[in-house]
Amino acid sequence: MEFNANMDFLKRLVKGIASQFGSNCEVVLHDLSQDLEHTIVAIENGHISGREVGDGASEIVLETIGTEGELHDKYNYHMRTNDGRVLKASSICIRDDSGKVIGILGINYDITDLLVVQNSLTAFTTCADDEAKGLETIPSNVDDLLEILIDESVRMIGKPVAVMTREDKMRAIQYLEKKGAFRITKSGDKISKFFDISKFTLYNYMNT
Repeated sequence: MEFNANMDFLKRLVKGIASQFGSNCEVVLHDLSQDLEHTIVAIENGHISGREVGDGASEIVLETIGTEGELHDKYNYHMRTNDGRVLKASSICIRDDSGKVIGILGINYDITDLLVVQNSLTAFTTCADDEAKGLETIPSNVDDLLEILIDESVRMIGKPVAVMTREDKMRAIQYLEKKGAFRITKSGDKISKFFDISKFTLYNYMNT
């Protein structure tokens, strides 16, 4: 398959997939013959990740290029945008006749709002007895422990970071403080980055 020779079909494929699944579905086409700063040659619903034609390679594209000898398509995995939205993603390799990867078709569906609904339904249908039966995760190190505590704070709020209000983030931070998360070295840096707030705001939330 010649990438440029099939460009019209590939661009129509990108548009067709996005049209089928709506504005929450970002579809992006990477041309790996381009330099890494300008691999995107077609994109629909780029508002989801904030990208446009002419932008550069994503982490998955860089990973693809770096591991080409043992490369496989990657389906149904989660990604997170810079503003905290959660995407259900698949990356499909486009190969030439010799088997060399010459492009990547990415399909990224924004499931952030669906997760909010899922959490609401779970909260409504879960009984106290069900929660009591849950198993506590045993972390292998303090970094894992911090990840667990952050996940707990998000579940407690019941919505992804991208749609949290100021009050939601404040409650999450205060939950982490109560759980002792800030006793972990450099936890403040990681927590402020996760919730997309400054260190100054973080400490204000802790002291409110």
